Amino acid sequence: MIADTQRRILFLQGPPSTFWRQLCDHFEAAGAMTRRINLSMGDWVYWRKAGADNYRGRFSRWGEFLKKYLVEHQITDILYYADRLPYHAVAREVGASLGIRTYALEFGYLRPDWLTLERGAMGALSHFPNDPDAIRQLARQVPSFVQPREHFTHRFAQEATNEVIYNLLTALVPYGYPFYRADKYYHPIVDYLSWLPSALRKLLTERRRSAAALQLRVERKRYWMLALQIQADYQLRTNSSYSHQAHMIAEVIESFARHAHSDGHLIVKLHPLDNGIERWESVVKRLAKKHGVGERVLAVSDCDLKRSIRRSRGVITINSTVGLHSLRAGTPVKVLGMAVYDIPGLTHQGSLDLFWRKPQKVDKVLRNALISGLAATVQVHGSFYHPEGRLSACREIVRRVMNDLVNEPGAFVNPPPRLQQALERNVPIFRSLRGSGVTPWMPETLQVPMSES
Repeated sequence: MIADTQRRILFLQGPPSTFWRQLCDHFEAAGAMTRRINLSMGDWVYWRKAGADNYRGRFSRWGEFLKKYLVEHQITDILYYADRLPYHAVAREVGASLGIRTYALEFGYLRPDWLTLERGAMGALSHFPNDPDAIRQLARQVPSFVQPREHFTHRFAQEATNEVIYNLLTALVPYGYPFYRADKYYHPIVDYLSWLPSALRKLLTERRRSAAALQLRVERKRYWMLALQIQADYQLRTNSSYSHQAHMIAEVIESFARHAHSDGHLIVKLHPLDNGIERWESVVKRLAKKHGVGERVLAVSDCDLKRSIRRSRGVITINSTVGLHSLRAGTPVKVLGMAVYDIPGLTHQGSLDLFWRKPQKVDKVLRNALISGLAATVQVHGSFYHPEGRLSACREIVRRVMNDLVNEPGAFVNPPPRLQQALERNVPIFRSLRGSGVTPWMPETLQVPMSES
């Protein structure tokens, strides 16, 4: 397919910052040819660089268009931010069918100032090994993890402003891209306006709830933590079997009421970026009362997360990075969805009911091996928003992609090692492909249910 050895890199949608353009410049400086496809007005505004094409057709024709485009321009590599966005999910399948390398970029597993760069996809479709022996072997091939001295922090307002501008441009200025499929869980206007009443509720009630959580920690009471995620998060919607997070909360509280120690408490930690639409505090209160543990279950937005995790008896999550932070603190973790760190010897592999009284301990040697392996193969120290962090990330991403070092050495297992388990659990990992006319491209050793395609 490729006439010569020059890399031809296609950029699809990126993070709403100048990072994507800067990364493109670095690839060009390294000798690669680059292309870009804009899919929305937000894409167009944030790119503003030569070498871009526009796709204005329907999502159902995107796979057909992309396949022809890749062949015509002899693309060798595809980069995209957020692998389960519908257009990117299709790109992964089309690219794989043509033997083209695809890369998913996201915020890092080792947050705050790390990025994830994986071949293909993340979550259930991650190629990172999940066998403990393979992870130990990987750790022997890479340097032991040492936290870099540089810290690439940025103000939340900077990230939020870019997100708002990008999403409002895409939603309110559809001219030129009338058929764009945003696949947003909430309309951006509803999402952003909801922050006002949410902030007011926090002002009125959060101090009391935070004080109660602090008291549990200071008095060394027996408690567990449940880390919530954002309902709109693709990691929840396509990497777990829960159609709504409330179903998971109900399952956890019922199990807690039946099997946890009678003097134990459950702290339900809301995600710091939750918009308040779902009213999780009310959901938690209603379910706790239903199961007779209303005085022992507490929903809280603000608390000292690191200290609360260390003092807790265990942390439960669908697949939040809070779970990985908990492992690093040596705290037992129960994962209810698909997560890259859900590995025998690290997380609790038994039932949720057993977790309250007999949680499996964290193998600290294996944990350190995992962190070292992640950092060396699929994590990049950098930032989408911090100037020096962008520069650092761009240089490292270009180095790895141009030298075929993504997921290397030894962190690429094919087929994705979590995929079969996800299919058996009816996790809708291919949900984003619906309506595209594209079916998952997978080795014949795996059986993909027709309902997922």
